[in-house]
Amino acid sequence: MNRTLDEWLAAIEAMHPQEIQMGLARSRIVADRLGLGAHLGIDLPIITVGGTNGKGSTCSMLESILLTAGYRVGLYIKPHFIRFNERAHLNGAEATDAELIAQFEAVEAARSIEPAVELTYYEFTTLAILRLFANAPLDVVILEVGLGGRLDTVNLIDADCAIVTGIAVDHVDYLGATRELIGFEKAGIFREGRPAICADPDPPKSLIDHAAAVGADLWLIGRDFNYAGDRQQWNFSGRGTRRSSLGYPALRGANQLFNASGALAALASLQERLPVPQQAVRTGLITVELAGRFQVLPGKPTVIYDVAHNSQAASALAHSLDGMGFHPYTLAIFGAMRDKDIEGILATMLRRVDRWFLCGLPLPRAATADQIASVLAFARSSRPATESVADAEVRQFDGPGDAWLAAAEAAGPDDRIVVFGSFHTVSGVMKVRGSR
Repeated sequence: MNRTLDEWLAAIEAMHPQEIQMGLARSRIVADRLGLGAHLGIDLPIITVGGTNGKGSTCSMLESILLTAGYRVGLYIKPHFIRFNERAHLNGAEATDAELIAQFEAVEAARSIEPAVELTYYEFTTLAILRLFANAPLDVVILEVGLGGRLDTVNLIDADCAIVTGIAVDHVDYLGATRELIGFEKAGIFREGRPAICADPDPPKSLIDHAAAVGADLWLIGRDFNYAGDRQQWNFSGRGTRRSSLGYPALRGANQLFNASGALAALASLQERLPVPQQAVRTGLITVELAGRFQVLPGKPTVIYDVAHNSQAASALAHSLDGMGFHPYTLAIFGAMRDKDIEGILATMLRRVDRWFLCGLPLPRAATADQIASVLAFARSSRPATESVADAEVRQFDGPGDAWLAAAEAAGPDDRIVVFGSFHTVSGVMKVRGSR
C-alpha cells in the first residue's frame, strides 16, 4: 500500500459516508478478525474512562502517576490537536508514523475480507490503536471513550476498572437531551463485579441504576471516596485508602480535584494488581501535562487554551478565569459546532469577555461566525435587567487563524486572550502560533 500516515488518514476519512455512526456490530466483526478479544488478549489491567467533561484530564493523571511509578503504560486519548500520533501513547511517547501505519494496514486487511465491512474514521483508528496496545510490551492500558460509552468502539473491551467523570448535556442527537439519558449511555462501560468509579458529585439515577442492574462495584464520590484540602495541599480518602499531603494537580481548572479523585479511586480499586507508592502519586499529579485544558501559556499577553464546548465546561472555565489575577481586558476567540449549546456556553462567559472574536471552522457541522454572532446577541438581550453586561465588541472571522491574528494585534501586553470552544478552534490557533 505504501501510504504515508497522512495519506492513510485521508483514505480512512473518505471510507465511510457518515462521520459518526453509533453501534458496535461493525467494529466487533473486524476486531474478531484481528483476534482482539474482549480483553485484547492480554493479561494486564485495562482502565476505561468515559464522561462528558474531564476524561482527558483523568486519563493524563493516571498516565503520569503510573509512569512515575515505573509502569509501562499505553494511553489512547482524543481528539488530537496537531498530529494524529497524539492519540496513542506508548510509555509516555507518541506512537510513530511507522507503528500506526502497520496497524492501519492490519485493520484494512481484516476489514476487506469478504464480506467487507465499512468502518467510520473513529472505528477504524480505534481498532488500529487497540491492536497496537495488544502487541506492545505494556503493564497497563488506559482507554478514553470517544462518544457516550455503551455504543462506543472502546466498549468492545471489558475494562478491569471503568471511570465516569462529569456528566453534562452534550451530543444530544446521539445520546439524548437529558442527564438521565446521557448517564445511562455513559454507564454502559460498567462491567459485572468490576469497579465502576463515578466522579460526578451529582450522578444521574440512571447511572446508579444501571450499575446495580449489571452488578458493577459502584464507587461514588462523596460516599465511597472523597477529597478535602486547603490552599496548600489536599487529601484523598476512599475505601481503606488515604493519600495525604498531596500537591494540587498541574492541570489547572475548577474541576480538576474531581478528576484527580476519580483517578485515585481507580488506582485504589486496582491496588492489588497496580500498587502505586505515595511519592509516585505526588510527583505524577504535579508533573502531569495536557494541552487545551485551561492551559495558560507563558508570555504577554496571557493566552489561555480551553476546549470548553458545553455549558458545564464553560462554567468551569468561567470559574477558573475568575480566580486569575487582574487583566484590563479579556479577548475571546470562540468557534463551535452547530449542535452544541452555544447560547448556554456564551451566556456563562458574557460578563467576563470585553471583546469577542467569533470564527467559523472548516467542518460541515460547524456554526458560522454569523450564526454564533446571532446567538451571542440573543444571549445578551436575554440577560435579566439586574445583571449588567458590558457592551462588548464583536468581530467575525472565517477561521480561528484569522481570529487569532486580529486578537493578538488588538490585545495589550497585560490583557488576556481566551481561546475556547471546539477542539478545532484551539487547534486552529495552535497551528498558526506553531505551538501547543
